[in-house]
Amino acid sequence: MSEQIIADAGPGQSAEPAHRAGGIGQAAGKAAVTVSKAIGRYRWTICGLLFFSTTINYMDRQVLGLLKSTLMGDMGWTESDFGDIVAAFSLAYAFGYIGCGRLMDKIGIRIGLPAAVAGWSFFACVHAFMGSVFGFKMARAGLGLTEGGNFPASIKAVSEWFPAKERALATGIFNAGSNVGAVVAPILVPILLVAYGWQAAFLVTGGIGFFWVIAWLLIYRKPEDHPKLTAEELAYIRSDPVLPQENIPWIKLLSYRGTWANIVGTCFSAPVWWFYLNWVPGFLNKQYGVNLFGAMLPLIIIYTMADFGSVGGGWFSSHLIKRGVKPLRARKLTFLVCGLCVLPVFFASTVSSMWVAVLLIGIAASAHQGYSANVYTIVSDTMPRNAVGSVVGIGGFCAYFVGMFVSMGVGRLLDATNGNYQVLFGIASVLYLVGLAIMHVILPKTGSGMTPAGIEV
Repeated sequence: MSEQIIADAGPGQSAEPAHRAGGIGQAAGKAAVTVSKAIGRYRWTICGLLFFSTTINYMDRQVLGLLKSTLMGDMGWTESDFGDIVAAFSLAYAFGYIGCGRLMDKIGIRIGLPAAVAGWSFFACVHAFMGSVFGFKMARAGLGLTEGGNFPASIKAVSEWFPAKERALATGIFNAGSNVGAVVAPILVPILLVAYGWQAAFLVTGGIGFFWVIAWLLIYRKPEDHPKLTAEELAYIRSDPVLPQENIPWIKLLSYRGTWANIVGTCFSAPVWWFYLNWVPGFLNKQYGVNLFGAMLPLIIIYTMADFGSVGGGWFSSHLIKRGVKPLRARKLTFLVCGLCVLPVFFASTVSSMWVAVLLIGIAASAHQGYSANVYTIVSDTMPRNAVGSVVGIGGFCAYFVGMFVSMGVGRLLDATNGNYQVLFGIASVLYLVGLAIMHVILPKTGSGMTPAGIEV
C-alpha cells in the first residue's frame, strides 16, 4: 500500500529517538512522508487493552444488579434501599470521574489507569464482607470512586493513539467492552451464586482486574516511546494538525463548547444506561417472574445487541467522515439515528411477551452505546489533547451526580407504584433526542472554522 501522510513537527518533536527520526523528519513545520509499506496496526493492541479494562469495569459493577433479588430477600432491603446503594455508587463515581480525569492529564495513563483498575478490583472484592445497607453503600462508594478513572483514561489513550478519523471506531470498540462485561456477568454470577454463595461472585469478578494490571504495565508505553510502533504508524497517528499545548485551568475549560456538549450528551444518556444495568434484571423478575438463571439468556441478548451498537455507532460516524462529511456533522447524524432507535423502548413495560420486551430494550441499549461512543469522541474532536481527560471527567461528574438523584428517584417511584416501570421507560425513550437538540445548539456550526483540537467544521 502506498500512502502519503503529512506529519506536523510541533514543539519538541525533533527530540524524538533516532530510530524514529528517519521516518518522520526532524525539521520544524510539515514534513511529507511517503509510506511504501503497510502503516502497521499496533494501535489496535492498545485499543484491545482498553476494551478489556472496560469489560472488567462493567462486569464488576453489574454484579450488584444481578444479585438484587437475592440480596433484597436475604437482607430485607426495599426498592428504596437498593436505589440508595446505587446512588452511593453514582455520587462517588461522579467525583472519581472528575478527579481521575484531571489526574490522568497530570500523571499520564501508563500509571493512572492501572492504579484505577487495581483500586476498583479491591473494592469489588470488599462487597463480599458487607452485611448491611450502610456497608454496601461504603463498598459501592469505593468502587465508584476508582471506576471513575476508566473512561477518562481510555478516551485520553484514544486521542493519543488514533487520528481523528479513527477515534470514534476505536472508542466504539473499547466501549463495547461494557457490553461484554454485562454479558459475561450474567453467565458467571449465577454459577458462582449456586456453587459458592453471593460472596464468591464479588470475590471472583473483583480478582480478575489484578491480572489486567500486570498485562498493562508490561505492554503499554506512550506512542513515541513504544519499541513496537513503526515510524510510519507513528506518523499516521500524528497526521492531524499539531496545535500548541497549554495547561488549561478547569474553570477555563467551561468556556469551551466541547466541554458543554460533553456534559449535555453524557447527562442525557448515562443515567438511562445505569437504569438498564441496575434495574432490568429486577424488571424481568417483576414483570415476567424469571429468576437469575431465567434472566441469563435475555440479558446476554440485550448486551450482545448493545455490543453491535457500540462498534456500529463508532463505525458509522467514522465511515461518514471518510466519505467527506465533516466530523461534527457525522457525529450529529449518528446521534440522530441512535436517538430514533431508542424511541420504541417506551413500550417495553406494556408488551405481554418477555422476548418482545427484551428486543425493545436490546435495541435501545444498542443505540445508547452508539450514541455514547460519539459523545466521548466529541471531546477529542473539539478539545486540545492535553485537556481531554479533564473534560471527560467534568462531563462524567455532572452526569453521575445527576445519576445519584435518578437512582434514588427510581427506587422511590417503584416503591410508590408497586413496581410499575412504564413511566421509567417512557422517560428513557426521549432523553437522547432532547440531548441531541441541545448539543446541536452548543456545538460549532459547519463552516465556522477549526475547533481547538484542529478539526475543521
